[in-house]
Amino acid sequence: MKHRSAGPLGPLPEFLGQYVAAEGHIPDGIDVVPFFTPAGDKMWLVCDYALARRVLTDKRFSRAEAVTAHAPKLNDAQPVPNSMMSMDGADHSRLRRVVTKAFTTGRTTAMAPAIERLADRHLDAMEASGPGTDLIEGLAAPLPLAVLCSLLGVPPEDSTRFRDWVEVLFDISASTPQEKARRRLELIDYMADLIDAKRRRPEDDLLTSMIEAHEQGELSMGELLTMGLTLLMAGYETVVGQLGLSVHALLSDPAAYADLRDRPEELAPTVEELLRLTPSTPISFPRVAVEPVPLGSVTVQAGEGVIVSLLHGNRDGTTFTDPEGLDPQGHDAAHLTFGHGVHRCLGAPLARLQVRIVLERLVRRFPTLRLASGPEAVVWKDGLGTRGLSRLQVEW
Repeated sequence: MKHRSAGPLGPLPEFLGQYVAAEGHIPDGIDVVPFFTPAGDKMWLVCDYALARRVLTDKRFSRAEAVTAHAPKLNDAQPVPNSMMSMDGADHSRLRRVVTKAFTTGRTTAMAPAIERLADRHLDAMEASGPGTDLIEGLAAPLPLAVLCSLLGVPPEDSTRFRDWVEVLFDISASTPQEKARRRLELIDYMADLIDAKRRRPEDDLLTSMIEAHEQGELSMGELLTMGLTLLMAGYETVVGQLGLSVHALLSDPAAYADLRDRPEELAPTVEELLRLTPSTPISFPRVAVEPVPLGSVTVQAGEGVIVSLLHGNRDGTTFTDPEGLDPQGHDAAHLTFGHGVHRCLGAPLARLQVRIVLERLVRRFPTLRLASGPEAVVWKDGLGTRGLSRLQVEW
């Protein structure tokens, strides 16, 4: 898959990067444009904020239709029809209800002390190894992995194995199709064994709750297995990316880092601005029109695929007064980083909490933190549905 550099936004897939100008600037006046996916299929890319929100809530744009055999494909990966993210209507609501309680704001807030202790432990090690470190390896990768494993009930001793699986499946490490297939089967076998162990010895975790829902007839065994895998995969890689991107954006503008250090009361709105400006998920999942739908300057025909550029929507100059600037007090509209509508990211409160905890501690404990110099200090990942850094070398 071809990528194109977008300046401070890093490499983007060609179909997305072609609509980003030099130095990461988002051109005005783009609403809905055609493109060809890495799989060779034609789709529509929605770049306008208002139209993006409409697509994400309009039932005429179906997620379930997007995983059928005849639907246009974003890439060559096999679709997963029994995933909650690939369902519409009653089926989607049924599966979402099973896990919603684990991701409420109240439940997430209750996790804050444990996450703070984990963050402090990694920052202690970072400080001891100073005066420089790779922030991805030292903090942004291990923290969300530990948080997610704790939430789901994955034994801590298995976390390293899980990270190895994810790095192959998300194409972070060099891997062949055969290796990816083998690792996927390993992860499926692991999850099946873990479900069996939780069934015999229930614990107070999300996976046990999902098993109980299965035994009460609320979801099938296939849905249980897929949901466990989906939560592990999506909940880890996106948060690792968001932590690295958020810190990188702040350190790329030393004045912004100093402002947050000197005005900690602006932490919450600063987090929202960083989520808006540098989302780890630049695009939505594909949807397919079930009937002709007028959309901006085009009409999407039945059977055609649509993808929302969350990156473009978040920087829409008709919605945000300073669309490419970091202004904690400047915007009333909600960003699209976690999506919109019934498929909005369940883990948004938990992801937001981790970004907040990391930034609050960094500016307090490392007031002079800065990007290291040299061509290898910042290394970007090449991804399709996610963005992030594989290396972020910092100094203090």
